[in-house]
Amino acid sequence: MRALYDVPAPAKLNLFLHVTGRRPDGYHLLQSAMVLIDWCDTLHFELRADGRITREDLGAELPADDLIVRAAQRLRATTGSALGAHMGVLKRIPAQAGLGGGSSDAASTLLALNRLWRLGLTRAQLAAIGLELGADVPFFLHGGGAGWIEGVGEQIRPFTLPPARFVVAKPPQGLGTHDIFSAPELERDCAPAIISGFAADPYGFGRNALQPVAERLCPQVAQGVRLLAGLGLKGRMTGSGSAVFAQVPDPAVAQAVAQQAPPDWQVRTCSALAIHPLSGWAPEED
Repeated sequence: MRALYDVPAPAKLNLFLHVTGRRPDGYHLLQSAMVLIDWCDTLHFELRADGRITREDLGAELPADDLIVRAAQRLRATTGSALGAHMGVLKRIPAQAGLGGGSSDAASTLLALNRLWRLGLTRAQLAAIGLELGADVPFFLHGGGAGWIEGVGEQIRPFTLPPARFVVAKPPQGLGTHDIFSAPELERDCAPAIISGFAADPYGFGRNALQPVAERLCPQVAQGVRLLAGLGLKGRMTGSGSAVFAQVPDPAVAQAVAQQAPPDWQVRTCSALAIHPLSGWAPEED
């Protein structure tokens, strides 16, 4: 095998997001339910025998040391592989949106290079590497379409959701995760949730505890939620923002969101994914 082309990296939505505490090392303890959606970046990988790791941006320009490059470097350092790769990246998922695009790219990179380099690492071993890169990366490696997340992102309990369609609206302004989690007013003592309570109302359960901070830093978040509410939708922010979303029972309602949103917003109708498109790309634990 010399190359892998058209490797997808799907986005995610946080159906809810609570902060339940903070560890002594500063990492926040979270509870969330995440679902994959069919808004994807596309990556290409070509084997390099000289050990070099290079990246070509096929769309928007990325930082030189982004998560894709870091994932490849971390995988090689962990395994001692002498192989390299040239990676092409077509970005479609907007950055600083709370959609997990960078984390998903890193996860798909680990899965693809594990196959291309014939390393044979299990999904759990890749997730351990992924957690060093970012809290959301293990979710994109667990293989399912949805997961109940706890801890700092490493505790994942897969579950199945009924089919759903969402409208996602991303304003021009983005939000940095560090800015949200470092805010003094962030609520860090949300009451722990239980999965049975969530299962009774998966698309209306809980809230995003990061949203009040995000709305202060980026008033466009509140504007997006008001836009959705004006069309009878229960909207909320995903992740650390700035994208907002809502479940839509009727495609016509999603079209109305796109028509009423400011022209410089990105609005997309997405479907939930039942499984990760690369779900069979790494072996499970023996």
